[in-house]
Amino acid sequence: MTSEIITLGGGCFWCTEAVYEQVRGVLAVESGYCNGHVLRPTYEQVCQGDTGHAEVVRVTFDPQTISLREVLEVFFATHDPTTLNRQGHDVGPQYRSGIYLEDEGQRDTVQQVWSEAQKAYQTEGRQVVTEIQTLSNYSRAEDYHQHYFALHPGQGYCAHVIAPKLDKFRKTFKNALKH
Repeated sequence: MTSEIITLGGGCFWCTEAVYEQVRGVLAVESGYCNGHVLRPTYEQVCQGDTGHAEVVRVTFDPQTISLREVLEVFFATHDPTTLNRQGHDVGPQYRSGIYLEDEGQRDTVQQVWSEAQKAYQTEGRQVVTEIQTLSNYSRAEDYHQHYFALHPGQGYCAHVIAPKLDKFRKTFKNALKH
């Protein structure tokens, strides 16, 4: 089986990871940091907002089960791609919306789905600010960030921020859920 990887920044990586761990065809999700100027930054460094890194998830998926287009449709539907450097109460450049290409072969599909999202949000008078860049300087986040929601569903942020996002995702993407 061949797999494909795309790296996505949709605000807090705990939220984005929790969504993709439930998507049919997704083989693995890893929280990490990318596109900053510090080598192997710590969570504390990234949270300060001056490393240039985004909190991201690397989504490994089976393109025979779910297409890159479908992965991106979930992405645009489960975070707000119109807020610059913020998602809800999480504010700072590390929470920016971004799609980070693993290879240039992904660019056409990414650009097409981005344009479709832009048209949809323009009808509401909003602009998509999701950046599209080649992935650089990626590093895996610390172990305690991996599978965070699955391991801590009762934690305050998980219960009040992630759980409602997951409920919306499950209702919107019933056919995309793992069985």
